[in-house]
Amino acid sequence: MAIPLSIQWINGQLIILDQQKLPHETEYIALNTIEDVYDAIVTLKVRGAPAIGITAAYGLALAVQRHDTETLEVFHHYVKKDAVYLGSSRPTAVNLVWALGRLQQSIGSAQTVAAAKAQILAEAKRIHEEDEKACRTIGGHALDLLEGRSRVMTICNAGSIATAKYGTALAPFHLGKELGREFEVYACETRPVFQGARLTVWELQQAGVDVTLITDSMAAHTIGAKGIEAIIVGADRIAANGDTANKIGTLNLAILAAAYNIPFYVAAPVSTFDLQIPDGKNIPIEERSAEEITHSAGQPIAPNGTKVFNPVFDVTPAQYITAIITEKGIIHPDYERNIIDVFTTVSGKGEKS
Repeated sequence: MAIPLSIQWINGQLIILDQQKLPHETEYIALNTIEDVYDAIVTLKVRGAPAIGITAAYGLALAVQRHDTETLEVFHHYVKKDAVYLGSSRPTAVNLVWALGRLQQSIGSAQTVAAAKAQILAEAKRIHEEDEKACRTIGGHALDLLEGRSRVMTICNAGSIATAKYGTALAPFHLGKELGREFEVYACETRPVFQGARLTVWELQQAGVDVTLITDSMAAHTIGAKGIEAIIVGADRIAANGDTANKIGTLNLAILAAAYNIPFYVAAPVSTFDLQIPDGKNIPIEERSAEEITHSAGQPIAPNGTKVFNPVFDVTPAQYITAIITEKGIIHPDYERNIIDVFTTVSGKGEKS
C-alpha cells in the first residue's frame, strides 16, 4: 500500500498519471510539448487545482526551451504568450494562473535567455516541492480539527493525485494512515465525471484507507444513517470573503452539514485564494459539454436534443464553512478579516503576496 503520485519530473521529462484511464488502467504518460500539456489539462488527464498549476508550470518550462532567441525582450514576449495559452485551459482553478504568474515573475532579474530558461524550470520544481510540503502540513492541521471524529464524508478528488502528494481534503486520511490513525471515509461519486468513484475511491484503496462509495443523492441519508461526523472538501478558488468554488455538489454538502450540525471544512493551500475577487459571485464557473450528462460510456441516456446545464463547479458561501485549512494555519470566521491576516503574515515573510 502506498500513496499514488500524479506528477513526476524525471530526467528532463514531464510524466503524469493519466487520470482518464483510472480506475481500470494505471498508465503514466510523457508530455513533451506545451500542446501536450494543454490537452492533458483540458481533457482531465491531469486535474485538481494544485496539480493543474504544477503541470502548467512544467509545461511552461518545456515550452520556453523551443525559443532560440538571444534577446530577453523577445523571450519575455514568448513566455507571456505561452503562459496565456496555458492559462486558458481551465478558467476556474486559480492555481493555474498563479503558478504561471510566479514563473514569469521569477525571471525578472535574469540577465540572459539561458539563465531565464533555467530559472523557469527551477521555479517549477520549487512549486512542486512546496506543494507536497504544504499538503502534508494541511493534513496535520486537519487531523487536529478531526480529533475524536473518524467518519468523514468528501466529494470529488482533492487527494494525492490532485496535488504533489497527500492532497488537501484527503491529506488527513493519508497522513493518518502513516501515523496509525484510522478513518471511515464516505466518498460521493461526483457526477457527471465520477471523480469520487473513479479517483478518490481508487486512491484511498491504494493507500489502504477504509473508503465507502455512495451516490451524490445518498449524502443526506448517509449522514444520518452512518453517523457522519464531519465533511471535508477541497477548493478550486477561494474569494477574499471566504466564498469557495469547488466541484459541483459541494454546496449541497455544505447545506446538509448545517442541517445536521456537523462541521464543514475546506482544505486548500494559500495559492488557491484569489484576493482580487471579493466574493463568490465573481468567480468564473466553467461549463462543459452536454454529452457528459446525456451520455454514459458513449451511449445516450437522454432523448436526442435534450437541453443541458452542466456547470463544473458551484460556490459555497462562507457562512456554511466551519473553517478553512491551509498550510499557514486554520482560518476561522470572520473570513474577510482573518484571510487578510494570513496573507499579511505570509507576505511579511516574503513567501507570497
